[in-house]
Amino acid sequence: MRSRVTVTVDQEAVRTAEAAVAAGRAPSVSAWVASAMAERARRESLADVLAEIRADLGPATDEETAWARSVLGL
Repeated sequence: MRSRVTVTVDQEAVRTAEAAVAAGRAPSVSAWVASAMAERARRESLADVLAEIRADLGPATDEETAWARSVLGL
């Protein structure tokens, strides 16, 4: 199920979305925006999980952080 919403965004964001459509990276501006919203929701969900882990186990050590960065390619 989809819903129609009206949002106000910076012109640069509109140009970026239109360029993605023109380059074939998105089927429409609406699809590009929906994808960006889904990605934001996924990241926020992941941040919540990480916060719970930190609350349970404490902060990561420098060694653990370095390992995670190397695995993720960061």
